[in-house]
Amino acid sequence: MFMVEFSHRLCNQCRVLGQTVTVYHHPDNIVRTYLQVKKEMNMEYQEAYRKLEAYGQLHVLKYFEELSSGEKEALLEQIENTDFKVLEKCLHREELNPRGVITPIEVMQLAQIEKRREEFTQIGLDAIRAGKVGAVLLAGGMGTRLGSDAPKGVYNIGLTKEVFIFQRLVENLLEVVRQADAWIPLYVMTSDKNHEATTSFFREKNYFGYDPDYVTFFMQEMAPAADRNGKVYMEEKYKMSTSPNGNGGWFLSMIKWGVADKIKAAGVEWLNVFSVDNVLQRIADPCFVGATIATDSAVGAKVVRKNAPDEKVGAMCLEDGRPSIVEYYDMTEELMNAVDAQGEPAYNFGVILNYLFREKDLEEIVEKKLPLHVVEKKIPYLDEEGRLVKPESPNGYKFEQLVLDLIHELGSCLPYEVVRNHEFAPIKNRTGIDSVESARELCRENGIAL
Repeated sequence: MFMVEFSHRLCNQCRVLGQTVTVYHHPDNIVRTYLQVKKEMNMEYQEAYRKLEAYGQLHVLKYFEELSSGEKEALLEQIENTDFKVLEKCLHREELNPRGVITPIEVMQLAQIEKRREEFTQIGLDAIRAGKVGAVLLAGGMGTRLGSDAPKGVYNIGLTKEVFIFQRLVENLLEVVRQADAWIPLYVMTSDKNHEATTSFFREKNYFGYDPDYVTFFMQEMAPAADRNGKVYMEEKYKMSTSPNGNGGWFLSMIKWGVADKIKAAGVEWLNVFSVDNVLQRIADPCFVGATIATDSAVGAKVVRKNAPDEKVGAMCLEDGRPSIVEYYDMTEELMNAVDAQGEPAYNFGVILNYLFREKDLEEIVEKKLPLHVVEKKIPYLDEEGRLVKPESPNGYKFEQLVLDLIHELGSCLPYEVVRNHEFAPIKNRTGIDSVESARELCRENGIAL
């Protein structure tokens, strides 16, 4: 609503694009006339129309005349800020991002780590105490697959008491805070779908005992979601369907929110990036930090031994001689059956989305255009009658940047093995494999009361 307040007598109501807008007048001077407002709105509409027409997306305006003035403004702003060029990739997805030559990568295994644990741990603790290490929680997802409409981190995995996913992660980080006797800056990446709910939950729970002065929230960049013909879906009459732009876009999002500047000003040199769904992972692990620093690696990657050659986890590898990750859906029979010089499976170490990046190296590659991955997903949408449909099978594409491309661009990586049952309890499903059930069992195995 456009509104200008005065102490003088107020008058007049006008109509703007079919919606009521109150315009207040001074007795001697009209502050903002109906015609001015209408002209501004019409200009925005025409610009949006031309942009949508150029990309074949005019259906986005189908319900425009039904919207409130606030909804109209929200939709016009979304159209202005959306990069529709990515939708063209729907029609050429088979041609995107061809893989290079995949070969095995050397992993720092448990026995090697144990020999230098004291050394690595001291290096890591020194870096933490000097304020050089920060933690980045990727928490933009929702608990949809868990049967929840709330942010995934809000999900309660407790049995006899409340134990939230966010709580478990913060408690893990607090262990290192107590060990180092120093606070570690925590940066929480949300999305436009869960930002308010996430920040409110942290405040409600008193940050689970973490010092709020060391917690910063920022939002992940979003990308449009489309059908198989490249037509963007509508999730509401005034809102196009969007999704987070993948786990590789986190640093660019930090830059756009001004968080990266604060990190640099604070002297943080290393960022431990981790996902929201692994409730056992050790965060800002001093030994891991120290090993990455000691080996002069641009990035460290925690890995676990795979349960089976076809397990649905990405595996560390070299691609054209540079560190990378081969995703489980790209694992051919040849790669699954390959063995190294010791007769062990050549691609036997899966990533758990826990990485330690050197900040200055990220700055050097941030201007590069990372590959864009087109991923088939289930996308809720409005049908022809304007009803919300929640599909049971994939019906379109989302567009993502992946952390594997960051690693590949950086050029040096330390794959660092951790004990699977002590640091890997992913929660992707409600029941079965990698579920709430399996995570609860692993928590009990590690002496965590639920």
